[in-house]
Formats: sequence, structure tokens, C-alpha cells
Amino acid sequence: MTLALPAGLPQARAAIDGPLRAAVARLAPSLQAVAAHHFGWRCVDGRPAAETGKALRPALALLAARAAGAPECAATRAAVAVELVHNFSLLHDDLMDGDRTRHHRPTAWAAFGPARAVLAGDALLALAAELALELPDGAALAVDRCLTEATAALIGGQAEDLAFEDRTDVTVAEYLAMAGRKTGALLVCALRAGALSGSAGMALAESLGAFGAHLGLAFQLTDDLLGIWGDPAVTGKPPMSDLRTRKKSGPVVAALRSRTPSGDRLAELLGRGPLTGDGDLRRAALLVERAGGREWAAAEADRRLHLALDRLSAAAVPVDVHEELTDIACFVTARRR
Repeated sequence: MTLALPAGLPQARAAIDGPLRAAVARLAPSLQAVAAHHFGWRCVDGRPAAETGKALRPALALLAARAAGAPECAATRAAVAVELVHNFSLLHDDLMDGDRTRHHRPTAWAAFGPARAVLAGDALLALAAELALELPDGAALAVDRCLTEATAALIGGQAEDLAFEDRTDVTVAEYLAMAGRKTGALLVCALRAGALSGSAGMALAESLGAFGAHLGLAFQLTDDLLGIWGDPAVTGKPPMSDLRTRKKSGPVVAALRSRTPSGDRLAELLGRGPLTGDGDLRRAALLVERAGGREWAAAEADRRLHLALDRLSAAAVPVDVHEELTDIACFVTARRR
């Protein structure tokens, strides 16, 4: 099933394209090449390439500025900063997870080597802070603090995600807390930073952040479902990629904690070590489904989406902004269908 992109996503991509390229041009030339490949601007050999990525976080930031009654352009710099932090995390995540492809293209570390990919990620993070501090005085420190806190939460969540790979006793509560930090924190930051750039009061910024927190969990659960049952032609990653890396994603955790025979067999299978053969991968995916992990993750994603939309309604944002944020939220959680 092909889903139509909400208008706010390509519009956000177009709005930040020039400023994002200008920001990356500040980097050392060798790191510019890595970033240009990662962002989909250039092939490894330097030829122009088709851009990839949904621009979800920039779209949230720009819409949050409109929610505060400001024009979207007031949040452009904050939107670019959030996008830089997001891509810092992707550059590092691809290496940590051993992923050699993203969006059907070689990942940066596979194309340029681990060292240059790590340095490029570090450079994007530093560049994000630099951009935040170039905001007007009224917003600079607040947005920079928002980015710093979100980055710390993201890194902590990623560390927990890695630590979970060697455990079979991860609880659902532990998983949700990890996902809230790893994925939700930056969505919260995008909305808060956009609102603050638009001179919003803290009440509106926090209300939009609450919407982002639940949306982040719905988004991660959807990604988890795609990580096991997603079509590689759509995801751009190998089939059952999360099972290959023994990730304790939402469906896997729910299955392991199900107290079912299938959950017990899954724990035994994962306890033997990495799943490398296609037969073991298919068996693990079947056990997750039979133990109820797939059903739980889909239901929890829907529940979090509804909670997110409830928080959005409580924020009392303009009708057009409400509609666009709703469209985006429904889109990112419907990708599994």
C-alpha cells in the first residue's frame, strides 16, 4: 500500500533545503562529502542523487511556529538544527547496528568508512548547537537547552537499546521508557523548539510537546513493526532487520513477556546467539506473532496515536495547524498497513 505524503512534509523539506545545505557547507570538505551522501544530495562518486527522507521533525517545528501565531520561517533555523541532530543519530545508529543500506543506498559508514561517518555525525551535532545559538536572543538559549536535553535523552535511549540486545528479560515498561527517550524526545524537541522560535508561551510549547511524546512512541512502534514485517522494497533494509540484530523492539519484548509457549520458545531461540539463517529469522518472526507481540505493538501504536491527538486537541491550536499535524501523525503510524 502506497500512502500519500501529507502536504506538510514535502513543504518542510523544500523550506529547509537551502538553509540545511548552507549549514552543511560550513563543515570541512571531507565531511561535507559524507553529509551530502547521507542526506541524499550526492552519490558516493559525487554525482547528484535524488533526495530522501520525510522531513518529519522539521515539519513539526515549522507547524509549531504557526501554532504560536508566527510564520513558519520564524522556525526555519530551529527546524534545521533539529534535523541535524536527527541525522547525527542516524549516522551513528547505522554503524552501531551494522546497517549497510538506508533508503536503498549505502549507509555513510559503508561508503566512507566508520571513522569518517562518526566524525560527520559529531560535526552535525556541533553544527546544530551553533545554529540554535544564532537564533534571536529571546529564543536562542531556550532552543539550545531543548536540543541539548533531547540529545542527552536520545543518546541514553540508544545506549539502553543496545544494552537490551543481550537481555531476554526486558519489560514492556523498560521498552516504552527507552523508546520515549530514543525517539520521542526529539519529536518533543522539534515541537517545543518551533513553538519557542515563534515566541510561544511555555504552556503551548509544553502542550505540543505532550503531543510529540505520544506520537514518538506511536512512531517507534510502527518502525518496530516494519523492522520485522516490513517490505524491504519499502523500508530499504534487509528483511527482518531488527531480528538480525537481536533488537528488543516492542513486538519482541511483548512476545517475550507474554508467558506463552511461543514466547518461551522465542526466548530460547534468541538465547542461542545471533540469528543468521533465514530459517531462524522466519521462525523467530512467527513466534513473535504467535505470542501476541505483533498484535500488542499495533494496538499500542494506535492507542498512543489517539493519546497524541487528544493532547493536540487540548493544545487549542489553529484549525489548519491542527489538521496538518493530525494528517502527519496518522501518516507516520499508518505506514505498517
